[in-house]
Amino acid sequence: MSVGSTGPAGETPAGVPKDPYALVRTRGYLKLLLVAAVVGFPVCAVAFGFLALVHELEPLIYTDLPRALGFAGTPLWWPVPMLVVAGLLVGLAIRHLPGNGGHEPADGLALSGAPPLSALPGIGFAALASLSFGAVLGPEAPLIALGGGLAAGAARLLGRGMNAQSVAAVGAAGSFAAVSALLGSPLLGAFLLMEVAGLGGPMPVILLVPGLLAAGIGALVFTGLGDWTGLGTYSLALHDVPQAAQPTVPEFGWALVIGVAAAFAATGVRRLSLFLKGRVVRHRVPATMVMGLVVGALAVVFAAATGKPATEMLYSGQSALGSLFQDSAGYSVAALLLLLVCKGLAYCASLSAFRGGPIFPALFLGAAGGVVLAHLPGLALTPAFAMGVGAMCVAMLRLPMTSVLLATLLLGKSGLTVMPLVIVAVVVAYVVALRLTSATGAPADGTPAAHTA
Repeated sequence: MSVGSTGPAGETPAGVPKDPYALVRTRGYLKLLLVAAVVGFPVCAVAFGFLALVHELEPLIYTDLPRALGFAGTPLWWPVPMLVVAGLLVGLAIRHLPGNGGHEPADGLALSGAPPLSALPGIGFAALASLSFGAVLGPEAPLIALGGGLAAGAARLLGRGMNAQSVAAVGAAGSFAAVSALLGSPLLGAFLLMEVAGLGGPMPVILLVPGLLAAGIGALVFTGLGDWTGLGTYSLALHDVPQAAQPTVPEFGWALVIGVAAAFAATGVRRLSLFLKGRVVRHRVPATMVMGLVVGALAVVFAAATGKPATEMLYSGQSALGSLFQDSAGYSVAALLLLLVCKGLAYCASLSAFRGGPIFPALFLGAAGGVVLAHLPGLALTPAFAMGVGAMCVAMLRLPMTSVLLATLLLGKSGLTVMPLVIVAVVVAYVVALRLTSATGAPADGTPAAHTA
């Protein structure tokens, strides 16, 4: 099936203005929408199941398993062997299963087309072993790969005669649907995938419409399954956010500071993770186990020094964002600073060797940094939290529109109030991060510096 053409040979006749929206008026485009809608249901059901499995395995590994082995509680040292086991499993999956376990998270968030069906088991296994054992990565990148691969494979079965462009569009719709429910908004998913793809003009809008349709269906699937199973929707959202005051002049000054600080912090994270990645790829299995050991040891240091559970430092930080915001008074400044250092280093180690996405740890680190700065004069907690989230997100991902929307939608009505501050912080962090990247040139492992994440 061709998604349409404007002439016998797919070319616009001479002298006739080219219509970029002619594709929408073709029968093939309607079929593409239908296939995207049909594919959206099973893809989002699989995405929901993947997130539910990760969610259920976390307490099984860190609470139920030690008790089953005879411990009264979870030993302080428990994360170390668990992360080493995770490194072994992930390293073996990357080395021996098709698909290389998915994309390298140290390279950022990128769209390189839907993976083949044969690669999906390896991608799912590597991501499951990384996320459920506590690697500091998020689920968004595996969901994009799994959703795209399943949708493209289903499109080939459902739409006999589909051309490569149509299959790619359905694959993108599957990725769109799988990640949008996680982010809490189909609109946010649209901006994310459009910015990652680096598209412009009317064509991305035309090709994203099937994804928007699939994402809307996916939101219904997530809501329905969440209510039916009682497991929730696993969407990114904060609840009971206090009403923010209107931005003040000192807070605009803090937006500049937060933007610059996030750019330097993210540049450090990116350079260290790429440096470590260059060493990991030479000895994949043992090096991944060593990175797991590093992440586990950092969790033990944090738990021993603060008296808090090691799991508060592990994982992506998605579920911990709400407690960090609402219970910020329960953290001393010293504990927050130690959390930033330990989780930041664990983030670098996880990016270099494990499989997952870079978004949620970046959001958490930015939020924690904002909470620290909120102890200083002239900066309230809510705008500090929002600016930290947006600035760190854009400094890591180079996606300014997505970063502003993430920080804004995360806080609901208060997010709209502090949006001007978030925009300033995001723009400053974006510009400074790009200048730091151009100044440093190629990353430490010798690979070319990427224009975008």
